[in-house]
Amino acid sequence: MSKFAIPTALRELRFHLSQTGEASVPLRNFLSKNYTALKGTSKLPILVRESFGIPPSVTARFVGGVEKKTNLDKLDAQGIESALKDMLKQ
Repeated sequence: MSKFAIPTALRELRFHLSQTGEASVPLRNFLSKNYTALKGTSKLPILVRESFGIPPSVTARFVGGVEKKTNLDKLDAQGIESALKDMLKQ
């Protein structure tokens, strides 16, 4: 069982981070350790978008095109996990 409860209404997860920015280091580490748990056995698209100098964030797209975006700047791995779990409660 996955430690992330993926709602059936979720259609896509997009992570935005900087390739070299210090603020994105916790998100890069989080994705390295938790990507498989997030992906699980579902066919949910999980997109990792890298761009120079952008703050780390995650966007969840739900049924009907509804999107929720959360800024992950200044969060450690535990904070990122908590923010993601809160975002997925819908």
